[in-house]
Amino acid sequence: MLTIKNLHATVADKPILNGVSLDVPAGEVHAIMGPNGSGKSTLAYVLAGRPGYAVSEGGATFDGRDLLAMEPHERAAAGLFLGFQYPVEIPGVSMLQFVREALNTQRRARGEAELSGAEFIKLAREQAKLLGMDAEMLKRPVNVGFSGGEKKRAEMVQMGIMQPKFAVLDETDSGLDIDALRIVGEGINRIMRAPDKGVLLITHYERLLEHVRPDRVHVLQAGKITRSGDIELARELESTGYAEVAA
Repeated sequence: MLTIKNLHATVADKPILNGVSLDVPAGEVHAIMGPNGSGKSTLAYVLAGRPGYAVSEGGATFDGRDLLAMEPHERAAAGLFLGFQYPVEIPGVSMLQFVREALNTQRRARGEAELSGAEFIKLAREQAKLLGMDAEMLKRPVNVGFSGGEKKRAEMVQMGIMQPKFAVLDETDSGLDIDALRIVGEGINRIMRAPDKGVLLITHYERLLEHVRPDRVHVLQAGKITRSGDIELARELESTGYAEVAA
């Protein structure tokens, strides 16, 4: 579903990714772990098409299409979703307004009928309830006044509404307490565990993976994958750190 081959990328002319190769088949969840500065967020941003991240070598395909040749909005319409490590605030724009416009824009791009206001409100309330979020919060400006955990829950609500084919989740567990961690983990499983979907989950810690149970775990160091395994690798990382495991 998502195939990355020998991907090299720079930020402000500084090499960050140094030959990342990875294959995430449909129906699987893969996790990437690694120390600070290893290139985890850079990989997420390159896949999403964030400006300022230049690919110097290699490539990536999504559902058989050249992902890097697509504009960011084309990647989104094709079904790629990016969950941010630090979700931004958008004053003056309500969460409902923002997500409805995003959803209907993507539906138009795919030749699908737009959702009416009533249909969208019903969908948004259902997703908020499933993630333990007060639906009234969706009327507030995007992420304004939200705690770190509320921002991450709001992103999961967005993902539930958008129903992407593939989610790249950058440290979704950041700022979550124990209960929120469980709810978000269950949300990822509910929304994205399907034969025709996939997830690339970036995290520092093994705790979220106990809820999500990834099919594969990869260690990213110095801009490339140094080791892969199952959830036992994540547990080993938690116990020994990166220097011992990647050796």
